[in-house]
Amino acid sequence: MVRIFNTYGPRMHPNDGRVVSNFIVQALKGEDITIYGDGSQTRSFCYVDDLIEGFVRMMDTEAGFTGPVNLGNPNEFSMLELAEKVLQLVGGHSKLVYQPLPIDDPRQRQPNIALAKEKLDWVPEVQLDDGLKETIVYFRKLLAK
Repeated sequence: MVRIFNTYGPRMHPNDGRVVSNFIVQALKGEDITIYGDGSQTRSFCYVDDLIEGFVRMMDTEAGFTGPVNLGNPNEFSMLELAEKVLQLVGGHSKLVYQPLPIDDPRQRQPNIALAKEKLDWVPEVQLDDGLKETIVYFRKLLAK
């Protein structure tokens, strides 16, 4: 079994409700970027190519090993940092707007990937900025249609 944490990348649906696609689509459309709370809550983002590599390695483990194994990127970024990165990479004139933080919104999400390192010899390799650039290219093309 594999547990997946905050995956992003090309081929995401523009209205899937995930924070990465929301921020990118809002910025590309010139809309304000919505930050919930003060933006200090953190998330860890794993690029889809890294996730697939983790799946392949999980399928290739020795007989009898079933996990669970966490696949995700342990590098944390605040929602505010993510929004600022997206704005920088997209350009444009979008502004940050703040809305109340939903009651059930966790303050932190960071996977422990120690078992993935040990059993799969796996760690994510795509840095957030690089993955965002690829994802922005994809959404730019998608929205241009």
